[in-house]
Amino acid sequence: MKATMKEVAELAGVGVGTVSRVINGVKVKDSTMQKVQEAIAILNYQPDEYARGLKTNKSNIIALIIPTIWHPFFSEFAYHVEKRLSQLNYKLFICNAELDGQKESEYIEMLGKNKVDGIIGITYSDIDTHISSNLPFVSIDRHFSETIPYVTADNYQGGRLAAEVLIQKGATYLAYIGGINQFENETSYRKQGFYDRLEEAGVPFETLDMPEPIHDLEVQVEQFLGAYPLVDGIFTVNDFMAMTVMKVANRLGRSVPKDLQLIGFDGLRAAADQECYVSTIVQPLEQMAQRAVELLLSIIEDKPHETRVVLPVSFHEGGTTK
Repeated sequence: MKATMKEVAELAGVGVGTVSRVINGVKVKDSTMQKVQEAIAILNYQPDEYARGLKTNKSNIIALIIPTIWHPFFSEFAYHVEKRLSQLNYKLFICNAELDGQKESEYIEMLGKNKVDGIIGITYSDIDTHISSNLPFVSIDRHFSETIPYVTADNYQGGRLAAEVLIQKGATYLAYIGGINQFENETSYRKQGFYDRLEEAGVPFETLDMPEPIHDLEVQVEQFLGAYPLVDGIFTVNDFMAMTVMKVANRLGRSVPKDLQLIGFDGLRAAADQECYVSTIVQPLEQMAQRAVELLLSIIEDKPHETRVVLPVSFHEGGTTK
């Protein structure tokens, strides 16, 4: 039979109210804390989290909105978020939004019903009207109309780094390939950093910018490579785009990296012990997840907090550069 709070109190020699305070994190004497924790361990007592949440107005659950769990970037980010939350005695609730603004809005509305304590969001949908500055919400890369705190990698420096590496590795005619999202986010700085470094170095470059959602990607990339056959170095907005460019280039008889060097962005891997798919600018996913969690909990606890956290990136050789 499941142990009760009353039984814990009797074994510890304290009142039920004292056990309740210990369970809910209220300060008690160290000796009292130890007695209650020992009694809980002996009886294997499991608090009723639902009832506890009603009393404290907290669920100890954080929601994570991601576009899709299928993408290795988002799944790895979710892994690190869950790991950090678990260390802090929180649980994770994942919203696999699939670019569905309605689904994202429904999860945000859950906050008002005390179903979750806060949300970390990687979102590309039109949900600005559901986000307000008094909402426990931390965004990843995305800007909202109000001052919503967000965590991001240094996308601008990543773009500069990609240009620098390609120049150092002998590329003389470069290009950027990416998509244009209608919602403002930090990823646009990748392109700007790339352009700025090339202009400083006096290196010529071309651009293929495609409005999202992108249709006929391989066709557009093939036409672009056909139009600019002398391009020998390309920086793409992400690693999947780089993999598509490599596929098309190989089909056209252009060997990577012999004829065409490629650098992506994100640092995607199939697993923790695997190498990156392509040469890439690596985002510090673990640190981004940790900072997002810590920032969100500061908001929930009404503590002073930053509104913009920018973390450094690095280059990783993945076989698509010389």
